[in-house]
Amino acid sequence: MVAADSEGEKDPGVRMFRRERSIPLQGSAAALCNNLSVLQMPTRNLTLFGVVHGPTAQVLSAAPDGAPLAQRQLHVSERAGVSPPLITQVHWCVLPFRVLLVLTSHQGIQMYESDGSVMVYWHALDSGDAASVQAVFARGIAASGHFICVGTWSGRVLVFDIPAKGPNVVLSEELRGHQTPITDIATEPAQGQDGVADVVTADDSGSLCVWRSGPEFTLVTRILGFGVPCSSVQLWQGIIAAGYGNGQVHLYEASTGTLNIQINAHARAICALDLAPEVGKLLSAAEDTFVHIWKLSRSPENGCIEVEHCCGECVSDTQVCGARFCDPSGSSFAVTGYDLTEILRFSSV
Repeated sequence: MVAADSEGEKDPGVRMFRRERSIPLQGSAAALCNNLSVLQMPTRNLTLFGVVHGPTAQVLSAAPDGAPLAQRQLHVSERAGVSPPLITQVHWCVLPFRVLLVLTSHQGIQMYESDGSVMVYWHALDSGDAASVQAVFARGIAASGHFICVGTWSGRVLVFDIPAKGPNVVLSEELRGHQTPITDIATEPAQGQDGVADVVTADDSGSLCVWRSGPEFTLVTRILGFGVPCSSVQLWQGIIAAGYGNGQVHLYEASTGTLNIQINAHARAICALDLAPEVGKLLSAAEDTFVHIWKLSRSPENGCIEVEHCCGECVSDTQVCGARFCDPSGSSFAVTGYDLTEILRFSSV
């Protein structure tokens, strides 16, 4: 295992990203990990952004220069006499044949058409097996092939089979590999390779489960936690990047669960990871107000995982709670912060 730090690898005076026009929000982002989703729509020359605040999810569209074009607010259906349920995450799932916007809350799972205009499916959470003092919620969303995976408070992962069109969504499977609440889920296309580990689920204890998707999901390996929550996870070319509450990023081999590199990336808890798949750039954001960009690769000699620190940006006086690349090449990214009524945008110099 190799340890690495984010300090001193680049001249801090060199800025590789610059601030661009911010996108205004009607309210601030809630203090939740992974509280930003981004969907680029190049054919329409716009980008969609999703942010959660309390019982509301905001869906915004913006032009390439950051000019806001439209905004929509989504809510969870309320029951009489019950306070509005809190939304835990909003995320776009890009499937081979359609794009769905998935919203999770303390009450259930809602799936919409990509612009949030039409609800396609609603799945209520069953609290029957939850202790009376235990919060019921869903969190952690990712698409794998024609499936959408959603994590729950019980540690189970619900796998939904999505039709090419229409509302006939089917709960096809429940994955049982975790003992504590799911925090995040990551996937990558297996591209028809049999036996490839292409789904990773993370939980509040820091444990990871690596799965092979298919008509029936298969557990490939389990990576035990060490008592620190894994708040965010990403998967790229067989490399698992996991961000933890102690500010570290661990890089594992997906096929074996072997820890290759441990990065002391941040001084505070990590709140978001993201990957630019075209180039292998990894973004890490944390409560220390920093966003770091890393370059992942494999050694041409032995195939071992390698990492290089590219740059860091300080988002001063902000409790960062979400960060995402805005394009697959990693040339721009966006950041949300608690009590911040705008989405900050950065692009490469």
